[in-house]
Amino acid sequence: MTTTENKRYKDIDHSLNYNSAIAAYIRNIRTMNKSTAEEYLSRLNNFENFVAKEYDSCLTINDLIAKIKKAMLDPYDIINGYAAYLRKCNITTSTLRQRIVTVKNFLEYCDVDITPRKFKLKVKLPKVVRKKKEALSKDDIVEILNVCDNIRLRTYVMLLAATGMRAVEALSIRIRDLDIDSNPATIFVRGEYSKTKVDRIVFLTEEVTQQLKSWLDYKYRTRRVCYQDKLKGKTITEYRTPDKINTDLVFAVYQDKKTPNPDYLYDDLGKSFAKTLDRSSKGNMEDGSLRRRQITLHSFRRFVKTTISDLGYADFSEWFIGHSGSTYWTKKDSEKAELFKKIEPYLTYLDYPALERKGADVQSKIDILEMENQRLRHNDKLKEDSLATLSDQVMKLMVEVQEFKKQQ
Repeated sequence: MTTTENKRYKDIDHSLNYNSAIAAYIRNIRTMNKSTAEEYLSRLNNFENFVAKEYDSCLTINDLIAKIKKAMLDPYDIINGYAAYLRKCNITTSTLRQRIVTVKNFLEYCDVDITPRKFKLKVKLPKVVRKKKEALSKDDIVEILNVCDNIRLRTYVMLLAATGMRAVEALSIRIRDLDIDSNPATIFVRGEYSKTKVDRIVFLTEEVTQQLKSWLDYKYRTRRVCYQDKLKGKTITEYRTPDKINTDLVFAVYQDKKTPNPDYLYDDLGKSFAKTLDRSSKGNMEDGSLRRRQITLHSFRRFVKTTISDLGYADFSEWFIGHSGSTYWTKKDSEKAELFKKIEPYLTYLDYPALERKGADVQSKIDILEMENQRLRHNDKLKEDSLATLSDQVMKLMVEVQEFKKQQ
């Protein structure tokens, strides 16, 4: 765990000492997920501020729950008032609904009865407006890759575009999770960093395999390091080669030797990706939003899913991007690899020689089939001519037979 994370969780533990009801709830959530517990604590702290402003500055959450249980306060009125309070804040509708649901779950955890029917009748929440997502084309992805100004970002974006992995899933990949020598190359995705909490194997195109090799060679290259020796009072120049450890995160520049965590990488690469979109004139924001762009790191996942589905492999596309899919769709690993080889050209973007070779192979096959078709047509024509000649000979023979019968 990093120093920042240690400090963050110490801050959480310190906050939990102030309120036993919230403390019990957050500790319960932490057994499931620490980052979720951190987010829930932030939401409940916001709710506590609301209670202090709207009711009584001396009223604690424990006092509030006690009054609700004694029927002195109506939980639905409190939640509805909190929703009205949040509407005045500069937050999205989805964030507002998440905070309301967190408070509802917290009160239910504290044995406050909240029935779904009454909650629906008494608590009115704004509906989430679904924004139209920008559809990426292959040309868009090629343009974005060409604009990427560093090998690290280009490798990351290409990996997302070739595998449809979730952003954090790709950042969680370690050196040991790569099997570049297999055919096709694969990546092992750890369940603790996947949304479904299930381990899986992801196939890699030849293009992204070579890109990963180039990035790792660059990352662990021998480089010149200059530093100031304070004792000698002069600058020392050395050549150093970083140690390549199996537990290193592939996209991390500075490694945490104890428990590498990919979360801190997301902001760094996300900002670099946003600058790349701006340079390629593709950084437009969603309508009515000042923070979210039309094209995000998740857009590549939608492109991969759509591309594979359009090829007629809808069930395979669900498995490929890590959805649960149909329980009845089962294939051997060898069969999945064969399916992947069929879609690989459609997930290749910058490997022009390979594409040209594949195109030449396809064209040669087309030429061979055309020649075979012409040969068959020629044979059919010869057969038709032979049948016509044979038919004429039969007719001539029948005429001669009739003449012979008349003479008799």
